[in-house]
Amino acid sequence: MELAIDALISKIEELDNPTCVGLDTCIEYLPQKWQEKCGNFEDAGRYIRDFNLGIIDAVAGIVPCVKVQIACYEMYGAEGMRAFADTISYARQKGLIAIADAKRNDIGGTARCYSAAFLGRAKLYGKELPTFESDFLTVNAYLGSDGVKPFLEDVGRYNKGIFILVKTSNPASGELQDRKLEDGRTLFEAVGDYVMEWGKPFMGKYGYSSVGAVVGCTHREQAESLRKRLRGLFFLIPGYGAQGGKAEDIAVCFDELGRGGIVNSSRAILTAHKNRFAGMGFDEAAREAALLMKEDLTRAIRGKANG
Repeated sequence: MELAIDALISKIEELDNPTCVGLDTCIEYLPQKWQEKCGNFEDAGRYIRDFNLGIIDAVAGIVPCVKVQIACYEMYGAEGMRAFADTISYARQKGLIAIADAKRNDIGGTARCYSAAFLGRAKLYGKELPTFESDFLTVNAYLGSDGVKPFLEDVGRYNKGIFILVKTSNPASGELQDRKLEDGRTLFEAVGDYVMEWGKPFMGKYGYSSVGAVVGCTHREQAESLRKRLRGLFFLIPGYGAQGGKAEDIAVCFDELGRGGIVNSSRAILTAHKNRFAGMGFDEAAREAALLMKEDLTRAIRGKANG
C-alpha cells in the first residue's frame, strides 16, 4: 500500500502544484445572501457545507489537497462539526488529500482518543468505525513524546500522516520557539530533531516521511535553516498570502528537486469572490485564485531549483 506521504507527493507531481486550499470557512466568507439566511446553527452548518463543497468542486483537478481548520466549525456547534465531517468526506471522494487541522495533543490516554477520532477508529461494541477520516492531522508535540506516541502508532496502523508543529507562522511564535537551550539549539530546532527521529520508520519512496512538520513561511531565515537541517521532513507551510508570506519566502522550504512541502492558503481563496474577483461566483473566483497561487509558487520554486 502506498504510504500517505507518497500519495500526497504523487498527487502534487501529477498536478504540478504544491498548494493546499485551506477551508477555514467562517460565516463572513459566504456570499452575502447566504450569510443573511444563517439565523441558527443548523442553517450555518448547511450553508458552510454547501460553500465548501462548491469550492472543492471548483479546485479539484487543480490542487492536490485541502486543509480543514476545525476551529471554524466547532464554534457553530454540532451542526458545524457535521459540516466539518462532510467536507473532509467529500474532499476525499473527489480525490483530494484531506488534512484535518486540529493541532491535537494531550497526555497519552487522551491523545489516543484524539488520534482515534482523526486517524484511527472509534471502538464500539463489537466493531471499530472511523469518525473524521482524514489523511493527515496536525499535532502539537509540546507535551512530549508520550503525547505523540498514540498518533505515531495510528500513522503506522492505518497508513495516515501527521504534521507536527515546529516553527509556526504567527508573529509571536519566537517568544517560546526561538528560545535557546543549553546545548545551543533553539527550541524549534530541538522539536524538529525529535520529529526527524519519530518519522524515520515512515519514510517513503521520495525520501520524505509521513510524519512531517508545520513550518511557517513568514519566518524565512528559520524556515531556510530547517530545510537544511531536516532533510527527510515534508513541510506543511502556512503563512502565504493574507499572513504576509511571499512566494520567494516559500521557495526556501523546498529541496533542489522542488519537493519537500505543500503551501496552504485560506482567506485569499475563500474570499476571492469578495475581493480580487468580485462579481464572480464564489466557486469560480476560488478556482481563479487557486490558479494564480499555483502560478506564483511554481515560478518561485522552479527559479530556486534552476538557480
